[in-house]
Amino acid sequence: MGEGVEWGLHCCVTLGWLRDEGPVSIRKLAAWFDLPQEYLKKRLQALTKAGILASTPGARGGFSLARPPEQITMMDVVTALEGAAEAFRCVEIRQRGAGAEGGQFRRPCGISMAMRRAELAWRRELARQTIADLMADAAPSGERTRRNYARMRG
Repeated sequence: MGEGVEWGLHCCVTLGWLRDEGPVSIRKLAAWFDLPQEYLKKRLQALTKAGILASTPGARGGFSLARPPEQITMMDVVTALEGAAEAFRCVEIRQRGAGAEGGQFRRPCGISMAMRRAELAWRRELARQTIADLMADAAPSGERTRRNYARMRG
């Protein structure tokens, strides 16, 4: 996974904490995390396209959560930023080369099955965790975020 997933998740949590403040500009989000603005903007646009964030144009515009944080899963964010393709793709190399002996295998190999089980467990766990869960697990950071954001505005 690219670091854009981390950036996207942190932005979603931050926007959840700041949901009463209205849209947060890309400039402020980039400054908040010391990230390159254009790269972050591309990630947030992907989240907007996926219906995770809402984008408000104009001088007072910016990004906000498009849904309540309880309705946005970590898997939603990962899929929006990385795509839905499986992380492991078995290409049946056991059926090629000298070791194949021309055999046709009827079932997936143990490696493919183990990787699939691991990926399903990973996806299930990410689908179980919401932005609200992440916010709750870091509640003191939410207070600090709101306090520091108020200073940033002033």
